[in-house]
Formats: sequence, C-alpha cells, structure tokens
Amino acid sequence: MPPMFTGFAISLNVPEPEASAAFLVTHLGYSVEMRDDGFVSLTHPDGGSNIVFLRTGLPTFKPADIAGSAGDGLLLAFVVDDLDAHHERLVAGGVEVVTPPEIEPWRERFVQYRDPNGLVVQLVQWV
Repeated sequence: MPPMFTGFAISLNVPEPEASAAFLVTHLGYSVEMRDDGFVSLTHPDGGSNIVFLRTGLPTFKPADIAGSAGDGLLLAFVVDDLDAHHERLVAGGVEVVTPPEIEPWRERFVQYRDPNGLVVQLVQWV
C-alpha cells in the first residue's frame, strides 16, 4: 500500500533565505509558518505545498554532496486565473521581469520574474 501523505514541501537552498521568503510573502501572499537561523518555511492560505528556503552551506543539510544553491534549471511555477492583473501588480511593486507575458503553442500563457536570490518565479495561466 502506498504511503498516505499529509502534506508536501519543496526545499530550496539559497544564499539568503529571508530574502526569497520576503519575496513570496510580499508579492504572492505566502506567510511564514516556521523560521530559525538559516531556515524559513512558508505556507499559502489557498493550500498547496509549503516552500522552504534553507541557507546554502547549512551543516545540517543532508546529503552533503547536493548541498549547493538551487536555481540551475529550476522554476517556481504558480497557476493563476488572471495573469495580467497579477503581472501589473508585480511590475508596480518593482519586481524584476525576466520574461514578459507570452504564450506557448500548447496554450500556456506565462510570465517570469526573478527573486532576490536569482530564483525564477513563473506565473502561468491556461488559455
């Protein structure tokens, strides 16, 4: 029998966990669930997975051979209903736009931003 899951989290190593956490709190409505030195766990009122930011180089990170920074080839993608309204709000808030809104041939409309640690945050709307 497969295990029963009661939650899901993604954990990302970044140089400054508080900066990435503040980005998601300020711009995407997350809230801090737990924090300690080098660790911030976020939750969202709409549910979904928790996002955890760990400071790169924490000696408690296991396995040590994969303890580098997140980012290469990683996108944090969030599906939204009104991409244009969110995009206008984020631009007005001074968020760095990496890729302006565009649409893929398979009808995925998306826009990408960069957080203070260089992680790419993508908003997606299916059209």
